[in-house]
Amino acid sequence: MRRKCLYVLVAFFAAGLLVFSGNPAAAVELRFAHFAADGHPGDLAAEMFGKAVEQRTDGKVKVTIYPANALGSPPEQLEQIKLGAIDMGLPTQGALDKYSKRFGVVMLPFVFDNSAHAYRVLDGPFMKWAGPDIEKQGMVHLSNWEWGFRNITNNKRAISAPDDMKGLKMRVPPEIQLQATMEALGAVTTKIAFPELYMSLKQGVADGQDNPLSVIYHFKIYEVQKYLAVTRHVYNSMVHVISKATWDKLTPDQQKIIKEESTKAGNFMRETLQKEDESLLKKLKDTGMVVTTPDGSKFRALMKPAWDRIAEYSGKENVDEFLKMVDSVR
Repeated sequence: MRRKCLYVLVAFFAAGLLVFSGNPAAAVELRFAHFAADGHPGDLAAEMFGKAVEQRTDGKVKVTIYPANALGSPPEQLEQIKLGAIDMGLPTQGALDKYSKRFGVVMLPFVFDNSAHAYRVLDGPFMKWAGPDIEKQGMVHLSNWEWGFRNITNNKRAISAPDDMKGLKMRVPPEIQLQATMEALGAVTTKIAFPELYMSLKQGVADGQDNPLSVIYHFKIYEVQKYLAVTRHVYNSMVHVISKATWDKLTPDQQKIIKEESTKAGNFMRETLQKEDESLLKKLKDTGMVVTTPDGSKFRALMKPAWDRIAEYSGKENVDEFLKMVDSVR
């Protein structure tokens, strides 16, 4: 079942914190908030997850989806998950690093060779290392989903080389990794929350932004941006987490089902976005966007200041440990 945004606040405050019956067989409802748009593969995967969990638990666990920031901005959603007011969500590593600095290293620019390389790192040694950190903060890691490699759009000029970035006013989320990456290229950054991104670009508050192709397409960023550069400079993903308070009240069988279906939904999202990326460039060109594919090695050569700032933020020891993982599965 899906709640509509018009009465989300009523539902949210009326529901209060999740209440479980003392009877472990009693039906429970899990509130699942995320920031993907209606119809985005992340939203489809959330729906897939919810239906499968309800079916496999014979209706004992019901999942209600709140898409497109219906329960607040991504940082607000994550804080509510930590407190147990929202049961589960899909934060990125850039949001989780406010609770565990180990997550801050994932968004080092140009650290991954491709998607398969990123998956091997994040699904393997990384989560064994970082997962316990967020559990101490009141969240349990279920599985890694997808968001993708980020690319640059703007309204000023085509980006063919790093020098073309100089002086551009680039929107960044409140994540030091993306701010450091853009500033290492000579851009000027301005922090704008995701829900305000489209209107800010339309009004010229920022010249450009960076996001995966799926976001540029599904959130209609192409309507307010002229130029697209396929830079693939930073990778990050949605991370499916559940409030530990909620998790501890589920039966072992319910926990097992939720973990299994989370992994299935995440794999579905990954596969869907990878296939979709093959067609999105053509669709974006058809909207009138001017698309360039710069030499990534020239951009990567300028990233030392960004890596240094991320190491300062996340801890050099965390960066060093992460790079060992990256190399070990390359």
